[in-house]
Amino acid sequence: MAKIDVLDVSGKKAGTRELPPEVFEARVSVPLMHQVVVAGLAGIRRGTQSTKTRGEVSGGGKKPWRQKGTGRARQGSIRSPQWAGGGVAHGPKPRDHEMRVNKKMKRGALRGALTDALQSGKLAVVKELSFEEPKTKRAAELLDALGLAGKVLVVLPEPSETGAIEKSFRNMPHVRVAYSGGLGVYEVLEADRVLFTGDALDALVGGSARGEATLRSEAEPSEDVASADARDGVETDEEERAE
Repeated sequence: MAKIDVLDVSGKKAGTRELPPEVFEARVSVPLMHQVVVAGLAGIRRGTQSTKTRGEVSGGGKKPWRQKGTGRARQGSIRSPQWAGGGVAHGPKPRDHEMRVNKKMKRGALRGALTDALQSGKLAVVKELSFEEPKTKRAAELLDALGLAGKVLVVLPEPSETGAIEKSFRNMPHVRVAYSGGLGVYEVLEADRVLFTGDALDALVGGSARGEATLRSEAEPSEDVASADARDGVETDEEERAE
């Protein structure tokens, strides 16, 4: 079972924590993570791009010159796609870019991203974070004490009551705050360092455990159903022998 050091706000080791293998020792599938990331980025696209066809461009109702006898190529409208100021052929239209990805794929991709983060050494755990008031200077000193540089993802268990933690980090362009319940694969992969609080790690591991139980319950029949199927099989065999 993998282990990771738990640090305090001063950067000193405050303990060691074991990480569940089903979350932090999962199979790292690059194609799966790529598919989930592409689907997530496609889902936030507005899809409002649009162009006008030759029928939507104003004008062009009159044939520019007669069909024959001019020596020029025949034209039916000055709004055809080959004309400057004409319509666009096969141009983009407003549409939904959403791509469907099931929950099992999302969970597998997130486990793979967290496993890769642990193996690459960009995962860090702090015992707790608390800010009495929003203070960007203190947030910067905290990251320096923990030795975190580059793009940093700070994972909290839930939104803080006063919002002081989020406000302390939001003025820092290279820091992003996320919550364990809505942690995304793209956020983990994009960050150079990922900082979990102890409570956020508890929430993440607990949610993953519930997801594993759900997967097992969906994949395996319950004991009642299995016993009922066995009884039906025994009764069927007895009826066949009686006949």
